[in-house]
Amino acid sequence: MQNIRGIIFVIFSMAVFAGEDAFIKSMSRGIPVSEVLLFLGAGGMISFAIMTYMQRGTLAPLVHRDMRSPIMLWRNASEAVSAMFFITALSLVPLSTVAAVFQATPLAITAGAALFLGEQVGWRRWSAIIIGFIGVLIIIRPGGESFQLAALLPIAAVFGIALRDLLTRQMDPSIPSLSVAFYGFASVIPAGLILAPINDPFVMPAGVEWTYILGAVICGVSGYYAIVQAMRIAETSIIMPFRYMRLIFSMILGVLIFAERPDHWTYLGATIVIGTGIYMFLREQRARAR
Repeated sequence: MQNIRGIIFVIFSMAVFAGEDAFIKSMSRGIPVSEVLLFLGAGGMISFAIMTYMQRGTLAPLVHRDMRSPIMLWRNASEAVSAMFFITALSLVPLSTVAAVFQATPLAITAGAALFLGEQVGWRRWSAIIIGFIGVLIIIRPGGESFQLAALLPIAAVFGIALRDLLTRQMDPSIPSLSVAFYGFASVIPAGLILAPINDPFVMPAGVEWTYILGAVICGVSGYYAIVQAMRIAETSIIMPFRYMRLIFSMILGVLIFAERPDHWTYLGATIVIGTGIYMFLREQRARAR
């Protein structure tokens, strides 16, 4: 029963994460990316501060002795950089393309763990990583007629997220998850300020744009909470494949809201990325069992 609840939490979180991306893409049509980053950072900070106070009755957990440690600072920096790339990509590239490329994140994390953390990765998993990134190239098709230079942005975001997650593994486990999330959103604010000089001037959001901002913050926070709950109550091997539901939801929203029409190469590349990701995860589970 716990695994079933975990699956429901994961599917819900993937749906609202896809909704968050759709809100951000809609928002970026009338608001500069730098301003989007500022609103998301501030909204996430406020939300997680409220959640911390409701759970602990104080904001003291947000202050931890390791918040200024090099690992935490580098983690927040990678969060900021990946947010800049990801949200800029959403503003320029079709939602379905961004979502398909983003599914390569587990591949990048495994490669990074092998190269920088000394984790043992056999030839089968290295083969899966290489084939998975071939799938990414099929999606963006560099050199093709439909290739956009902006299609490289989600790839940069993938490597930024992978670095963030690898640094998270090295953090003191006593740091509360809500505190990590609070500072992760806080780091998005400087990212917006960095982009401000090269983006369009700030504008006051109109009525519908405030709705997009509120929707993006609610989806982001609720998705984070749901995925944390799923990881706590269910077996990882059971719920992991359902994380790829985000791509399905994103493609549906891309077709319905933004009139996107992914071609057969995008579907082929996404299938390769997802297939190699699931295969690699199963190999990791077997290795740990042995």
